Amino acid sequence: MSAYHDLLRLLRDAAVSELIGTPVAVTVKGRVFWYDKYRIGNTMGQRYIGPDSAELRDRLERAKTLKAQSEARRREQTRLVRLLRAEGYASTDQRTGSLLNAFARTGVFRLGGTLVGTVAFRHYEGELGVRLGFDQLAQTGDIDIGSFERLSFAVGDTVETPLADVFKSLAFDPVPSLDHTRTWRWSQGGGETLVEFLMPAHRDEGVRDLPALGVSAQALRHLDYLLADPIPAVSLYRSGVLIQIPRPERFAIHKLIVADRRAGGPDAQKAAKDRAQAAYLIEALAELRPDELREACLSAEARGPKWAARMAASLALMPDSAAVLSELRA
Repeated sequence: MSAYHDLLRLLRDAAVSELIGTPVAVTVKGRVFWYDKYRIGNTMGQRYIGPDSAELRDRLERAKTLKAQSEARRREQTRLVRLLRAEGYASTDQRTGSLLNAFARTGVFRLGGTLVGTVAFRHYEGELGVRLGFDQLAQTGDIDIGSFERLSFAVGDTVETPLADVFKSLAFDPVPSLDHTRTWRWSQGGGETLVEFLMPAHRDEGVRDLPALGVSAQALRHLDYLLADPIPAVSLYRSGVLIQIPRPERFAIHKLIVADRRAGGPDAQKAAKDRAQAAYLIEALAELRPDELREACLSAEARGPKWAARMAASLALMPDSAAVLSELRA
């Protein structure tokens, strides 16, 4: 676990060391965001860095030093990845890793994209210091990226390489939809791997645009809860890829809600998988981070009776998890 968090720190250092110009703080609706501002000829350009935090400010103050350490840092990243693999942590397969690496390089995660679904679940192994078994590591070919529509409009920046070009270079094709003017899904190998972009729905679950990522996204209910306050993570591919995933306690509670939405329909098998992932995380978090799990549970229930009812319906099929959460809420 120490090696994992050392690797995560090095990758976050590397992200700041790529500054082109001068970091500048910008306040938008009471929130502070940092931008890398630089001159291009007679005009000024800017590149979004991220939301303000004490940790980010510290890195920005050390940006020149971090840049000078890039080669040594890269060697240490490679060593830590090798160590983690030797200790049995799951590596990311070549197909998924190459895609996540391409997303990271063009700025998807920097601009607010968050990996969700089973691929995100696999990355809690390093974050929590737990070992996932074969059943937990098994995954579908789906890769889902979620982001907030308002953040995409607010950052004033876009991916460095259009995602349509990224997908084309990796032999992905756009999946036709009812709205021919918007593309939110891409497939590779005749549907063997499917990438979907998602956003929270505030009213209807339609398809809308994510300007920062240059794609459209399917709006889904309950997703705003999952995407709130995401965390950085490392994907064990090459010398490590810096990605972004939901907080594990929110992922667990969100899975309870999604499982009930899928129950009794054609997605019943997915609902069972949702419950299994939720159960695994609830058990681990009750031991490792009980306060965070309790807060996530109460936060979801406070959103209204429909949220509480969906959670209760899933927990009725999960007596062990229900007992754990009941004890935490007591």
